[in-house]
Amino acid sequence: MDIQLLNIGFGNIVSANRIVAIVSPESAPIKRIITDARDRAQLIDATYGRRTRAVIVMDSSHVVLSAIQPETVAHRFVLNKDANHSHQS
Repeated sequence: MDIQLLNIGFGNIVSANRIVAIVSPESAPIKRIITDARDRAQLIDATYGRRTRAVIVMDSSHVVLSAIQPETVAHRFVLNKDANHSHQS
């Protein structure tokens, strides 16, 4: 299995293969997930001090905060997958 990388803004990159969910940070349950990850020392803040717009949940229970919209991250994820499939054909 190839490692696929995903740009989440400001030059920060995560492994696309390990993403479980890309969600908005507005709801109370997501805010709890962020707080729990911070308490477990599994929160990665990649916002560079900007407002959190996307919360990326990884299969390792790490939670990554990004300053770009969830739709933008998801769009990059889909484009990344499409590009990799066309190269493998």
